[in-house]
Amino acid sequence: MTIFLIIRLRGNLGVAPEVLDTMNRLNVPKKHNASLVVDTPSNLGMLQKVGDYITWGEVTSTSLEAILAKRGRLEGDKKITAENMKDMEISSLKDLSEKVLGGGLMPSQLKRTFRLTPPSGGFKRSIKRHYGAGGELGYRGSAINELVERMI
Repeated sequence: MTIFLIIRLRGNLGVAPEVLDTMNRLNVPKKHNASLVVDTPSNLGMLQKVGDYITWGEVTSTSLEAILAKRGRLEGDKKITAENMKDMEISSLKDLSEKVLGGGLMPSQLKRTFRLTPPSGGFKRSIKRHYGAGGELGYRGSAINELVERMI
């Protein structure tokens, strides 16, 4: 089972209501929000539909661990601490990231959306073109981890 990290790169201006609804269902309601989705035919269809506004790829355990450490939040916008992880019966962030990547399920106490910052150094290419055509949008495979490191 593959877990994709999706990051919304473009805002709301001029976006069709159906596309906005799809982005809300993918848990990326605002610019620079990130979310995890499982590789299913339904999710792939949604990713293709909103591909002009997001980028996605396969996330690694180390990148997910860094996201959870810096940007992971519990309900009520509280940071993840060692005490909170004991309540969830998880020993460390590494175990949590491996659990998420292994089973595709996040504990119900964690928020589904991660708020990221714009990438340090800026975007290297146009955010109006797809990744294969010299831009930042669309599927980028494992290169998503490099973008995430700059956005944490």
